[in-house]
Amino acid sequence: MRSGDLAAELPRVPVGDWFDGLVTWLTDNVSWLFDAIGAAVEGAVEGLTAALTAPPALVLTAVFALLALFLSGWRLGLFTLVGFGLIESMELWEPAMDSLALVLVAALVSVVISIPLGIAAARNDVVSRVVRPALDLMQTMPAFVYLIPAIFFFSIGVVPGVVATVIFALPPGVRLTELGIRGVDAEMVEAGEAFGTPPGRILTRIQIPLAMPSIMAGINQLIMLSLSMVVIAGMVGAGGLGNEVLEGIQRVDIAQGFEGGLAVVVLAIFLDRVTGALGDRTAVSRAMAQMT
Repeated sequence: MRSGDLAAELPRVPVGDWFDGLVTWLTDNVSWLFDAIGAAVEGAVEGLTAALTAPPALVLTAVFALLALFLSGWRLGLFTLVGFGLIESMELWEPAMDSLALVLVAALVSVVISIPLGIAAARNDVVSRVVRPALDLMQTMPAFVYLIPAIFFFSIGVVPGVVATVIFALPPGVRLTELGIRGVDAEMVEAGEAFGTPPGRILTRIQIPLAMPSIMAGINQLIMLSLSMVVIAGMVGAGGLGNEVLEGIQRVDIAQGFEGGLAVVVLAIFLDRVTGALGDRTAVSRAMAQMT
């Protein structure tokens, strides 16, 4: 039998129609929840953007450079000074701070969701089996697809951009948290249990500290994924550097598109190295604690 004949005999499964019905039902019945989420997200992004744009650009550049110097050394400090100075010289400071605020809020929400979920998956096999296929779906679904229900729930603006970014960036935080907790030496856990330590204290005093390098790696990855959504979020009116890149594409303006992309690269390298340095410091602290 030919494949075309077989396809003609199979009934169409209206998965898309079911999903559309679910979105419509949610909009009709829990719109108050989406309104509350939208107000909270928009307020957080606007407040953080105001805080980042209030100081002069050179002052905040110096603060970022000192932070990089303290965490990672003079090379990252020098790069931060030059990179953020370049962003200011390209007159992209405000869009860059808009994007940084969006990324930080989305990353914070992702961390708040992913770490408890990863811990629950590590401590319960049933939760892990349920969560794993959902994470597979979230990681493999094209990022543009998330914008459709986000726009439907939250209209145009920064909120759907943050929501879509959270969904896209969530999986590595959950996976690496679960991996870190499961990777803790069983003998350490058994020793705590032998001394009568309650499960909650074993989690907070043994498992989480020992798994912190893996957890920090997950946080690093979700921040990078959040930043990779900046341009896509610009398509739904989130503004920032994504809007600069999209305008460059629409106008076929090579200069504008390249400058916006270069500013994204500077932010990405800065955030990647800073979070990586925090992870390294956590690993060193863990090793010193074990030696003592």
